[in-house]
Order: sequence, then structure tokens, then C-alpha cells
Amino acid sequence: MSIAEIKLTAEQKMGRSVEAFKGELHKIRTGRAHPGILDQVQVDYYGSMVPISQVANVSLLDARTISVQPWEKGMGAKIEKAIRESDLGLNPATQGDLLRVPMPALTEERRRELTKVVRHAGEEARIAVRNLRRDANEHARKLLKDKEIGEDEERRSLDDLQKLTDRTIAEIDRLVTGKEAEIMAV
Repeated sequence: MSIAEIKLTAEQKMGRSVEAFKGELHKIRTGRAHPGILDQVQVDYYGSMVPISQVANVSLLDARTISVQPWEKGMGAKIEKAIRESDLGLNPATQGDLLRVPMPALTEERRRELTKVVRHAGEEARIAVRNLRRDANEHARKLLKDKEIGEDEERRSLDDLQKLTDRTIAEIDRLVTGKEAEIMAV
């Protein structure tokens, strides 16, 4: 494995870590409604568990209300039960075939708890990036030990990997700050 391959692999893995972190942030709800909140809720559909999005149309009615329109008549009650039993703390209301899912307002205490969750997830993402840097540095040192590269090349690669790590961690910090501001906005 060459230095260029080590850097490319590290960059790709760090990018995937940031994308995974963005996915985690997307699951943490704010006071506003967004259809993605219901993505992890599974519904019993003829004996198999499937996401709500596969049995109903999920959209926004307004900033604090999600609408769920089942594609089949009998699915409304099952979808309502699945949403109630999920750990999201949501209470859907049925209006004919349409399910309205109002988002409860967040208390100040709950907002603070959510910011702690965001910071913790951010720290886990930073740790993952640092571990990737460590692995890439070990590969570079192994190349030096095997005399496939010189000391200057190794030093340059370590510096480049550190710069890449710093950029990635700055991106994670920016995402954490943005999510905290979004959560604390009343």
C-alpha cells in the first residue's frame, strides 16, 4: 500500500464517519417536525415488519405536524399503534384515513438533555476519526520500517493525515454547534 492509497482510504473512511454522524443527528428530534423522524418506526404488514414509508405517504402538514396517509384502509390502526409504541413520545390522532402526528413542544430540561446527547454523539464521531488517523499513521510507519519510503515522505504523510483529521473534526464540531442551536431555538 502506498502513501497515496493510505491517504485516500483514510479520507474516504473519515467521510463515511461524518455521514454516519449526520445520520445520527438527523434522528435526534428538535421541536420542529420532519418526516424522517418516523423512518425507524416499523409496522406489521401482513406478518412482516416494514418501515412506515413503505405502507403510507409521510409528509408535513405544518411546522409541528406530520401527516401519515396509509395506502390501504386497514393499515391506519396498525400505523397508529406502531407510532404510539415507538420510543419517540409521539401521540398520533386519526382523522378518517389520515393520521396527524403533532410534535410536542420541548421543555427547557429536555432541550438541555438533547444537547448533551448531541455532544456525546459528536465526541464519538471525533474518536472514530482519531482512530482512523492512528491506523493510517501506523500504515505509514510500517512502510518506513519496511524501507519502502523515506523519513521525509513519512513525516509529510503524517502531517497531511493530521491536516485531514483537523478538517474532519472541524466539520463535526460545526455540525454539533448547528444542531445545538437548532435544538435550543424556541
